Amino acid sequence: MPTPSPSASSAASPEEFSRVVATLRAAGCVFAEDEARLILGTARTPVEATAMVERRAAGLPLEHVLGWAEFHGLRVAVEPGVFVPRRRTEFLVDQALARVPDARVVVDLCCGSGAVGAALAAALGTVELHAADIDPAAVRCARRNIAPYGGQAHAGDLFAALPDRLRGRVGILAANVPYVPTGEVALLPAEARDHEPLTALDGGSDGLGVLRRVAAEAPRWLAPGGCLLVETSERQARAAVDAFTRAGLAAEPAVCEELSAHVIVGTRQT
Repeated sequence: MPTPSPSASSAASPEEFSRVVATLRAAGCVFAEDEARLILGTARTPVEATAMVERRAAGLPLEHVLGWAEFHGLRVAVEPGVFVPRRRTEFLVDQALARVPDARVVVDLCCGSGAVGAALAAALGTVELHAADIDPAAVRCARRNIAPYGGQAHAGDLFAALPDRLRGRVGILAANVPYVPTGEVALLPAEARDHEPLTALDGGSDGLGVLRRVAAEAPRWLAPGGCLLVETSERQARAAVDAFTRAGLAAEPAVCEELSAHVIVGTRQT
């Protein structure tokens, strides 16, 4: 959940704030007070605030209601129907920055909102940034978020979306691939299951179908010493490492217990 601003609800009366909190709490929002501050701080008019509260109470993800999410210190635009960046994915960004701090070509594959690419570009400075996704809504959203960094967003299926001139030049290839097994998608929270694209969630029978496709082709796009980074689950980590190794990458898992984040890093050897 985005971090609320201390003054976000300053324009709302205590009575209005209490009404919003009560509505959200009745709808099952665990962090009703924080969400109320965010909604009231984002809405430009009372009418807009009422509409936002109604959408949130109806089950829409908070980030879709607000139109933005906090990610790695940035406020990232998130449009309806676009995958919401998770806080745990900030660990992937941190790992990429630690492994290839001098990267000059960055690709955000399966980019969703483009949050990962934007965060990497914000930290690295001047880079050639590309983002790609199969979902047109995601590409439109990513284009907004990476434009301040001179980034380009492309529509298409994985590497087919990228310009050929990037082959062998990519320093950081961040691929936040879908990794939920098909049979478990129905078990996801309704916010994700009902309001985010299936292509951003469903990773195939064992959840690793897209990951294997990315790993197999990544060495042809990475520069020597460049890294592919993907997020996965703890139970899938060993199989994901095997997929990286079969593709010829030097693979290593990284774990952040605080965020419950599991990232596989694959490096192209010189």
